[in-house]
Amino acid sequence: MTYAPTSIDSLTAQFEALHAERERTWPAAQLQKNIDQRQALVRQYAPDTHISAGEKLPEFALKNVEGGTITPADLGEAGTVFIFFRYAGCPACNIALPHYQRTLWPELKRRGIRLIAVSPHVPEGLIDIETRHDLGFTVASDTDNHFGNALGITFEPIDKPSPPPANWIGDLTGTQSWILPQPTVILADKDGIVQFVEVSPDWLKRTESETILAHLTRQQDAA
Repeated sequence: MTYAPTSIDSLTAQFEALHAERERTWPAAQLQKNIDQRQALVRQYAPDTHISAGEKLPEFALKNVEGGTITPADLGEAGTVFIFFRYAGCPACNIALPHYQRTLWPELKRRGIRLIAVSPHVPEGLIDIETRHDLGFTVASDTDNHFGNALGITFEPIDKPSPPPANWIGDLTGTQSWILPQPTVILADKDGIVQFVEVSPDWLKRTESETILAHLTRQQDAA
């Protein structure tokens, strides 16, 4: 039976259920390959290779699904949360983004904080995930992973079949490469100074909304 998350499930619980379903339905070799890739990324993860709190965001120019461009000049006056995800067809991303829509976006909107979900998937491909989940926040494309690379959050998978299969990552992103961003949450102020960053090398373990909101509350209390 396909797992259907409820509005009160944590991301952790939803990803555990997704993995349990795969244990029941995937061939053993396919499942092990998925596990090995995620474990390898965790082993390789080095916090000193990506942007840190206190540093300024690099220049960026993201393309939203309506065809507009988002630059540092468009950062929210009360701050901006960037959520980096892999691509529109990623099962874990299709759990994470609607979860953030339910549990994070309403409070960010109340506080006047902008939320931008970012993927290297080409803009026309991102329309699908935005409309499928009726997302109220901005969904934008990071062309050629320029922003993700500058932030130090991208990776290449271990398994890179040659020739690549139809509809492979390089076709979806338009990069003709396997490079993707690791799921990442970044909170920046209106001047682009990073206040919070969390990178999740294992894409089945991502930042909970409560973690982001707790940081915002601590930041507000300290102001």
